[in-house]
Amino acid sequence: MTDKNSLNDQLTHAAEKLQKIKTQLSTIILGQGRVIDLTLTCLASGGHLILLGVPGLAKTKLVESIGTIMGVDTKRIQCTPDLMPADIIGSEILSEAADGKRSFSFVKGPIFAQLLMADEINRASPRTQSALLQAMQEHQVTIAGKTYNLPSPFYVLATQNPLEQEGTYPLPEAQLDRFMMEIQIDYPDLDAERNMVLATTTNAPQELRAIASPQDLLDIQALVKDMPLPETVLDSIVTLVRNARPETSSQKIVKDYVIWAPGPRATQSLALAVRAHALVNDRQVPTNEDIRSLARPILRHRMSLNAHAMADGITIEHIVDHLIEEFC
Repeated sequence: MTDKNSLNDQLTHAAEKLQKIKTQLSTIILGQGRVIDLTLTCLASGGHLILLGVPGLAKTKLVESIGTIMGVDTKRIQCTPDLMPADIIGSEILSEAADGKRSFSFVKGPIFAQLLMADEINRASPRTQSALLQAMQEHQVTIAGKTYNLPSPFYVLATQNPLEQEGTYPLPEAQLDRFMMEIQIDYPDLDAERNMVLATTTNAPQELRAIASPQDLLDIQALVKDMPLPETVLDSIVTLVRNARPETSSQKIVKDYVIWAPGPRATQSLALAVRAHALVNDRQVPTNEDIRSLARPILRHRMSLNAHAMADGITIEHIVDHLIEEFC
C-alpha cells in the first residue's frame, strides 16, 4: 500500500511539472495545443519525433523552446545534401604535441547533445541519415572501432517540409521506425494567428526560463514505465497494430491496400505513449481514448500503401481511422 501511495504521489508531482511545461510552451507556441501535447508525450516516453509541416509554423522555435524550458543541452544541424556523417558524429583528427609526438584525438560532433534538432532531415543523403541509426536506437556511436556513449537523456527531433521534395532523400523504413511519432503541424486558427502577429512584431519581451532539468525528464520516463497499463488497453493496442498488418489483419481494407505495416516497435511505442499521454493530461491510468489520440502519429509513418490505394483515393489516415473505429 505504501509503495502504491508513493507512486501516486510521484505521478501527481510529475503531472504538475508537465502542466507547468505545457503552460509555458503555450505562451510561445500559439495555437498548437495538440502539437505541444503530443511532443511532451513523446519526450515523456523517451522517444524521438518528426515534426512535419510547411515553413513558418514554428517547428524550430518549438524545439528551441523545449530545450530552454527543460534545461537540456540543445544542438541543431541543418541537413543538406553535402552534409557528411562526420559533420554529425564527429571525427578523429591528427594533432601534434609540444614534444613533437603525434596522436589522434576525437572531436565530438553535434550529436553529443541531449536534444538534437535535425532540420529538414530528408535533405541529408542516405549515408548521412544512416549516421543517426545507431545513436537513435542504442544511444551511442562508434568511431574508428571505439564506442562513445551519448548524453542522457538523448532525443532526436527532426523536421521535414512535406511540400518541397526536390533535392531530398526519403527516409528509409528502418529509420522512420526509430521515430516514435510523426507529428503534423497545421496552420493556426484565426485567433491564434492574430495573437501570434501581435506577440512577434512588437517589442514585447518573450521570456522563457528553465522550470525542469534533464534529471526531471529521466525521472518522468521511469515513472511512465511504472504506470499501470490496464489489460483492456493493452489488448486494444495489440489488436490494433496486428490488424494494421496484411498478414494478420481481419480487415479487407488493410489486406487490399497496405504493403508495409507497423512492426513490434509500434506496439511498444503505443504502450509507452498512452501512459505518457495520460500523465501529460493529468491522469494516472491510460484509456482507449489515449490510443485514439496517438494512433495516427505513431502508426502513420510506419505504413505504406500500394498503387491501388492512390487510384481509389485511399490514404493512410483513412485506414488508421478505420482501425480505430473497429478496435478502440
